[in-house]
Amino acid sequence: MEPAYKRVLLKLSGESLAGDKGSGLDFDAIDRICRGIKKCCDAGVEMGIVVGGGNFWRGRSSGSMDRTRADHIGMLATAMNALAVGDALENMGLDVRVMTSIFMQQIAEPYIRNRAIRHLEKGRVVIFGCGTGSPFFSTDTASSLRAAEIEANVMLKATMVDGVYDKDPHKYDDAVKYEKLRLDDVLSQHLGVMDSTAAAMCQDNQIPIIVFSIEDPDNIYRACMGENVGTLVE
Repeated sequence: MEPAYKRVLLKLSGESLAGDKGSGLDFDAIDRICRGIKKCCDAGVEMGIVVGGGNFWRGRSSGSMDRTRADHIGMLATAMNALAVGDALENMGLDVRVMTSIFMQQIAEPYIRNRAIRHLEKGRVVIFGCGTGSPFFSTDTASSLRAAEIEANVMLKATMVDGVYDKDPHKYDDAVKYEKLRLDDVLSQHLGVMDSTAAAMCQDNQIPIIVFSIEDPDNIYRACMGENVGTLVE
């Protein structure tokens, strides 16, 4: 069976890497997620990954700290997560490259677009750390930027909920899940799928987004194969 999407950009939240621990790294949770990624790679999907850093640091809750400095700390948190995910994937036999938008040559390659695309063409998983490399931009924005740069067919946003709702399903029992949405609706209704900068970038570059739950890591494979999981935003 051929995948529905040849090249994808997967956004993993930092929280998903913490598992039930709530913070830090849960290696059992990481292994489960990486097994889902490996199934995609074995099926021929070219996989780029952007990782968040919320399991270590959340800049918006850093109190009186300077915003730029807080965001720099968050970027370093994503580098740690990228290395952890890369190590787990390598242990499963995949060829992996970690690339960071902040220069740290001793531990990762610097992000260069053409080199990243070449890695993908050779079947390597490319993990993008350090967000965009600039403060004031979220890792969602980094995901949409990298998706556009590597010419991904789709952006997969793995979250802690099973799709997009009209309001927070954790707070409201009558929250309604959307099967399909337009990016126009995400922006106009402030649905919280991702920040407005990221959504606008996907809209401008005509990149569809699939939002789904990472609690079942096989959803990554199902999404890549074109199965109906989560919410399709296009």
